[in-house]
Amino acid sequence: MAKGNGKAQAEADLDLGHELPAADDEASEQAASSVAQPSGIDLELQKVKSERDALLDRLARLQAEFDNARKRAIKEQNDFRDYAATDTIKSLLPALDSFERALHSKSDGTEFRNGVELIYKQLQDALSKLGVRPVPAKGEQFDPRVHEAIEMVETEEAPDHQVLEELQRGYKLKDRLLRPAMVKVAKNSGQ
Repeated sequence: MAKGNGKAQAEADLDLGHELPAADDEASEQAASSVAQPSGIDLELQKVKSERDALLDRLARLQAEFDNARKRAIKEQNDFRDYAATDTIKSLLPALDSFERALHSKSDGTEFRNGVELIYKQLQDALSKLGVRPVPAKGEQFDPRVHEAIEMVETEEAPDHQVLEELQRGYKLKDRLLRPAMVKVAKNSGQ
């Protein structure tokens, strides 16, 4: 019985051995066809890789463009800071020219004084065109936001905290204080 079974087993092995190479042939044909024609996964992978490469390229270009824009903005800010005073200086040059003419002239004291008054008026006009105006002081109520008290003077002739004298004029540029007015302030203990 063992002999008969051995023969049957050998025939089965032969059948299996015969079938196995056929399966190997099928697998090799599939591998060959997949090399020749990319499968759907391979096509999708290639598509994703090309999209990735395009996005990386676009990102690199945008980063370079942003860096250039940032550098350009910094340069423009520096240029603006360096040359912002150009218009202001141009408006003050006529007064400077008048000072030079006054210093080179040979005239008496009244003409010289009239010339200096004219220059003062030119400077006031130039500053007023730029939005600079004086801070009102003498006769006004003391305001610590725009006045700087240098001295308190005891007096019965003026109300308490009234500005008696302006020692140095204060100025505003539009609504911003450039310099406070230096003043003497009344101190009336009777009030």
